Amino acid sequence: MSFLPDWAEPVLRYMLEVGLRGTLQIAAISLAGSLLIGVPLGTLLTIKFMPSRALIRLYIEVWRGLPVLVTLFLVFFLLPSLNPRLEFDALISASIALTLWGSAQVAEATRGAVQSIPKEQHEAASALGFGWIGRHVFVILPQALRRLLPPLVSLLVNIIQTSTIAQVIGAPELLESAERQVERLAAPPPIGIGEIKAFPIYATVMVIFFCISFPLTRLAAYLERRLA
Repeated sequence: MSFLPDWAEPVLRYMLEVGLRGTLQIAAISLAGSLLIGVPLGTLLTIKFMPSRALIRLYIEVWRGLPVLVTLFLVFFLLPSLNPRLEFDALISASIALTLWGSAQVAEATRGAVQSIPKEQHEAASALGFGWIGRHVFVILPQALRRLLPPLVSLLVNIIQTSTIAQVIGAPELLESAERQVERLAAPPPIGIGEIKAFPIYATVMVIFFCISFPLTRLAAYLERRLA
């Protein structure tokens, strides 16, 4: 990194080691939570028991309908006021908010994928002696999950990009780390250099997000063509 100005090298190192790592942590936790919650909910949404379908549909519509920023404020500010045990740090709060939103997206996508499996597959699994759970776990879901791959990759891109909202509560993600460095450099010596370096720093944020998002969007498009 010797080609960088003296002030830029520590800035870039901080953004990568703290900001990018935080963004990837939020994305990984949110995607895993979205799958763990969304896939079972989406599968249960295909059964004909109306009370459970109504509750799952309510869950999906609430978390899909609320802006993610509002959900983040509910998790970070409202939950601790209701119960001090529900106080989480900024990174975990952002992960929970994105998990609630992402699980609703995954549930809806899973419902569509399960319902797209031909009826003959259900009948064949029943003929082999599988019950409802065994039929879905061993026969239907493995086929449905293949069809879920493109929307899941697209969801990961959306989660990574939406993780920037965590900046408003001070979570250590990429945009927040860039803002810290802009403020630090703008401070007079010996803290900073007394100059505003916002443009190159935020341009770096843009480049990093592009380098992450563009390959993933191409991968989603490839998988969609491959699995069509």
